[in-house]
Amino acid sequence: MAPTAHTTRTGPKDAAPTPSADLTIAADASALSEQLKAMRERLFPPTATKTLRSFSSGEAAKLIGVSDGYLRQLSLAGEGPQPETGAGGRRFYSLSDINALRLYLSEQALAKGNTAKARGYLPRRDAEAGERMQVISVTNFKGGSGKTTSAVHLAQYLALTGHRVLAIDLDPQASLSALFGYQPELDLTGNDTLYGAIRYDAEQRPLSDVIRQTYFPGLDLVPGNIELQEFEHVTPQALADRQSGREGATGGGPLFFARIQAVLETVETDYDVVVIDCPPQLGYLTLSALCASTSVIVTVHPQMLDIASMNQFLFMTADLLSVVRDAGGTLNFDFLRYLVTRFEPNDGPQAQIVGFMRSLFGERVLTAPMVKSTAVSDAGLTKQTLYEVGRENFTRATYDRAVESMNAVNSEIETLVHAVWNR
Repeated sequence: MAPTAHTTRTGPKDAAPTPSADLTIAADASALSEQLKAMRERLFPPTATKTLRSFSSGEAAKLIGVSDGYLRQLSLAGEGPQPETGAGGRRFYSLSDINALRLYLSEQALAKGNTAKARGYLPRRDAEAGERMQVISVTNFKGGSGKTTSAVHLAQYLALTGHRVLAIDLDPQASLSALFGYQPELDLTGNDTLYGAIRYDAEQRPLSDVIRQTYFPGLDLVPGNIELQEFEHVTPQALADRQSGREGATGGGPLFFARIQAVLETVETDYDVVVIDCPPQLGYLTLSALCASTSVIVTVHPQMLDIASMNQFLFMTADLLSVVRDAGGTLNFDFLRYLVTRFEPNDGPQAQIVGFMRSLFGERVLTAPMVKSTAVSDAGLTKQTLYEVGRENFTRATYDRAVESMNAVNSEIETLVHAVWNR
């Protein structure tokens, strides 16, 4: 008799039966999910949801671009939102307070006719001046290149500096969503990812219904989970239906490469920048993200095997995008940059590879590398980023070095965005 899916194999006569592989994997997944849930409830009680820490007056002043003394004067004069006062009269600001201060100072500058200063306080894009929403895809198809780490820190940095940001988790593994406090198999029921907005059938939802607010004011999220993989499975059928003229249940609407662009246009007025964390593969999801992008960041770990992998990635991307272009897709990148990640400045071979890349690609390699730091990995143990943890949780030199490196990378990308807007 043929074995069923749950038949177990046995070894020697007296040995215990070997569980079927699917049952073993399912049991491991359930056990791990329960432990992750318990860990989240310990880390973020009582509601098991993440919150963002408050910022000291010095941190708030630096984010806004004014002196700490000026913030103190505003506080004493009762102007603008008032901070929380702690022991010893120390002032603390939430990110909502900081954003309200930005708005207040911007309005004050506008009242005095200083448009440039107003824009410095509140750097949101001006759609009427032709500043289009920037869609930045962070991509590579080799694991361990720092793609998700780069994407989440970029999105949070842009929100901290006053931009309206939408982060999209396009990776079925949902690491970006986990960093924002979601456990996909528990917190997402179905049709809650970008797939719900780009699917081909009658279950399609408006993107605005999928977007979720986060604990980071000014930063919204489209979470991800395993259902994103469905887009890879159903797109070939949709293409076949379109080609044969059977555009019924699966063939309607834009071609696969235009679907993300189409849904992003429906929320364009709400955001300045969209950051997409692409999956580590060159499938239909990644191609659709690239076709929706105005700019692309390719993360590169400076090791020879990673460089060789990137070489293949670039060849494949070029070939596939040329097919998309021939089919009517638009490929108008405002900038393409390579970001060196997990860089160890004292590692001679890594420094040689970075120099090699700069000689080949010139300015397309970002000047600032993302330096490898234990602070990033330590923050990740509690599903947090460098921008969420406080300096007091680390050796100051380690924390300062990591934050300085991260800020240098993200500031450079922010400058590129503003250059596109002719700032």
